Amino acid sequence: MTGPELKPNLAPPADFGKDDTAPDPSKWHEAWHRVSTGNGMISLLSVVLALVAGSIMIAFTDSEVQRTAGYFFARPGDMLAAVWSAISGAYVALFQGAIYNFRVDGFAAGIKPFTETLKFATPLIAAGLGVGLAFRAGLFNIGGQGQMLMAAAAAGWVGTSMNLPWPLHMIVAVVAGILAGAIWAGIAGILKARTGAHEVIVTIMLNHIGFYLLAWMLATPGILQAPGSSNPKTAAMAESAILPGILGSQYKLHAGFILALIAVAFTWWLLERSSLGFRFRAVGENPAAAKTAGISVGKMYFLVMLFAGGLVGIAGVSQMLGTVTTGFGGDIDAGIGFDAITVALLGRSTPLGILAAGILFGAFKAGGFAMQASENVPIEIVLVVQSLIVLFIAAPPLVRAIFGLPQPGARRKTKKPKPPKKNAAQIAEEVSA
Repeated sequence: MTGPELKPNLAPPADFGKDDTAPDPSKWHEAWHRVSTGNGMISLLSVVLALVAGSIMIAFTDSEVQRTAGYFFARPGDMLAAVWSAISGAYVALFQGAIYNFRVDGFAAGIKPFTETLKFATPLIAAGLGVGLAFRAGLFNIGGQGQMLMAAAAAGWVGTSMNLPWPLHMIVAVVAGILAGAIWAGIAGILKARTGAHEVIVTIMLNHIGFYLLAWMLATPGILQAPGSSNPKTAAMAESAILPGILGSQYKLHAGFILALIAVAFTWWLLERSSLGFRFRAVGENPAAAKTAGISVGKMYFLVMLFAGGLVGIAGVSQMLGTVTTGFGGDIDAGIGFDAITVALLGRSTPLGILAAGILFGAFKAGGFAMQASENVPIEIVLVVQSLIVLFIAAPPLVRAIFGLPQPGARRKTKKPKPPKKNAAQIAEEVSA
C-alpha cells in the first residue's frame, strides 16, 4: 500500500463508537478481499470466457443452426457456416448498437450508439465506485438500490417542488441527492461502528425500507406524487433542474457522465493520495493492525459508508435528472444498485477499473437491444454473459487453470540435474573397490 507513513507513536484519536474492537480478519474476509482487489488479468480473461460461453448459447438458440444440425453428418459445412453466421452477426450487431453504426451515413449518426453506451454506463460507474470504495475498506455495500432510491427521492422533491433559477436549481437537486444517498448508507455505517451489526444484513434491509418508503412517498399527495394524479409517479422535473446535454439535442448523453468522471477522479485521489483513503485501505487490509496503529476502525467504517452512499447517490441523481426527466416511479433504480456490485468486482475495486467495467456493461445494455432487434438474439443471453463474468471473477483458480496460467504461490518443479556420465575407467575403479 502507498500512502502516508504510520509512525509508531501516533496517538489514537477519540473513540468513535462504544465498541471499536477489531477482530482478526476471517477467512471469508480475506477471500473476498482477494476476489475484489485481485489481478486485472483475471477480469479480462473472465470477460473472454463469458463471451465464448455467450457464443455457444447464441449458436444453440439460432433457428438456422438447429435446422442444419439435423443433417450435420451429411453436410457439416452447412452447420459450421450457420454457426459462424449466427455468432458473427450477433456480435456485429452488438458492436453497431454499442460503439459505432457503420451502416448509417455520417460520423455524427454513426457515433450515436457510443453515446447511448456512455448514457447507460453513467449510473453504473457512479454506483460501482460506491460499492468498490466500501470493498477497499473491507465492507460489503449491498445497499446500492436503497441509496439510489433515496437519492432520487431527495433530488426529485427538489426538482419538482422548488422554484429556483438554473443552474442553482440543478446544483441544489444534485447536492440533495448525494446527501440523501450518503445519509442512507451512513445508517449502515454507524450501526456497524457502534454495534458491530453486519453491513450486508443492514444494507439489504435498508433496500427494502427504501423501496417501500419511496412507494409511500409516490402514493402520497404533497410529497412526491404528481399533483392531480393518482398514479405512483412524480411530476416532470423542472427545466431548471435538469442536467443539460453535452453533445447536442440529437444525443441523449447528459452532464451526468461528467459527474461520473469527476467521481472517478475524486475516488482515485481519495484512495491513492489522501491520508483518509490510506486509513480506509489500512482498515480493509487488516482492521486489527490498523487499530493497533491508532486508527479508529469504527470511525473509518462510518466515514467510508458516507462516501460510498454519496457516490451511489450520483447514480440516482443522474437517472432522475438526466435520463428519466418526465417523472419517475418505484423502478427508477432499474437494477443498477445490484449491477454495480458486478461492475465493482470486474473493475477490481479501482476507480479506473470501475470506469472501464461500467462502460463495458453500458455497451452490453445498449448493444443487447440491437442484437435482439436485428438478429433475434434473446436479450437474456446478455444477462447470462454478465452473470458468467461474475462467476469467473469469483473463481480465479478456474480461470488460471483454463488458460494454463500459474497459480499464485505455486512452486515450479525444478528438474534435478542428471549425474554426469561415467567413463570406462571410473566404472572399473568402482567395481574394483
